[in-house]
Amino acid sequence: MRKLDATIDFSFIYPLVGDLYSTIGRPSIDPVVLIKMTFIQYTFGIHSMGQTIKEIETNVAYRCFLGFHTGVPHFSTFGKNYVRRFADTDLFEQIFNKVLNEVTNRGLLSPDHVFIDSTHVKASANKRKFEKKVVRKETIERVFADAKERHGM
Repeated sequence: MRKLDATIDFSFIYPLVGDLYSTIGRPSIDPVVLIKMTFIQYTFGIHSMGQTIKEIETNVAYRCFLGFHTGVPHFSTFGKNYVRRFADTDLFEQIFNKVLNEVTNRGLLSPDHVFIDSTHVKASANKRKFEKKVVRKETIERVFADAKERHGM
């Protein structure tokens, strides 16, 4: 966690979420903390935010990464923030792109090795319900092209 914290400066999140937060009323949970909680969840394969919070409560490395020296937010805090602030935005895609570019620029991402998760997960597909989403294809292509160029491939 210290290496991640030293490598990635998460302060770029503040301008991305500035218009989603109000200055009136009680102070909210730091948006960087909410994103870092999600980062922990996906990096370590934790299946739910509730379990992630339990892990954060007992794991000193996670707490230091988040900057907590006292309390940990309730697991519903992330869900409420996601529904109220982040749901109809491309915030997570922007953050993913920024982090991906950062680790690529620091030489931590190599196109030479690919790891594939072959975990079997029961599908919950519904043929009557689907949602089309537009995803930026050029981001991954650009990052790997940059990495290949840097490695002389």
